[in-house]
Amino acid sequence: MIGSYVAVGDSFTEGVGDPGPDGAFVGWADRFAVLLADRRPEGSFTYTNLAVRGKLLDQIVEDQLRDAKELAPDLVSFCAGGNDIIRPGTDPDEVAERFERAVADLTSVVGTVLVTTGFDTRTVPVLKHLRGKIATYNGHVRAIADRYGCPVLDLWSLKTIQDRRAWDGDRLHLSPEGHTRVALRAGQVLGLEVPADPDQPWPPLPPRGTLEVRRDDIHWAREYLVPWIGRRLRGESSGDHVAAKGSLSPDDIKMRIESVA
Repeated sequence: MIGSYVAVGDSFTEGVGDPGPDGAFVGWADRFAVLLADRRPEGSFTYTNLAVRGKLLDQIVEDQLRDAKELAPDLVSFCAGGNDIIRPGTDPDEVAERFERAVADLTSVVGTVLVTTGFDTRTVPVLKHLRGKIATYNGHVRAIADRYGCPVLDLWSLKTIQDRRAWDGDRLHLSPEGHTRVALRAGQVLGLEVPADPDQPWPPLPPRGTLEVRRDDIHWAREYLVPWIGRRLRGESSGDHVAAKGSLSPDDIKMRIESVA
């Protein structure tokens, strides 16, 4: 019976791609918090989301883990390192060493630390070339989880989120349905009875022609890839001047989800 939960991480945990009615993001962690809260007496569950888009591993450790440890929750979800891995020249072995130091620190004060693997990027333009690097990092994450007794939210093995409908138009962040499936899988990892199966197949789609695929790729490159490269060249982050969501009420999260459903 988890009575308190803190989510730390980057855009994935902030919920980018899953907008609420006010434009702020919901995301898998907020949806997962609702699943946890539903198993507690009313008013006996607390949830805080400290995640901020664009953050690197060391930034997450410095800016978020201290607050997470001070809150000393029953559960922390720790997703970090993905933005490091996709940067040119980074070594997944070295990133994993820093990740392990953070996990060791967290597990010394937190009841349960849920860690996540990276996605399988075989179908993602540009990122598919980093698939081997991501797989190497994932192997380290699973080994670290074994050493410290951490449950693993294995995104690589969640095959249903490889469908394009699980992804936002930027092809880097999950759609609302994608975030929902991850939240359901997180519940399963912790042994909860969840209201739907995250592995449920998607309805079939009509076939797409080569011209349509090419047109979509050109639109994606113009709208998302070029600005992303520009930020990298300028040394900017999508998380600059973005504040964490902080403490959230599960009831408020429910209303925000229902209003856009």
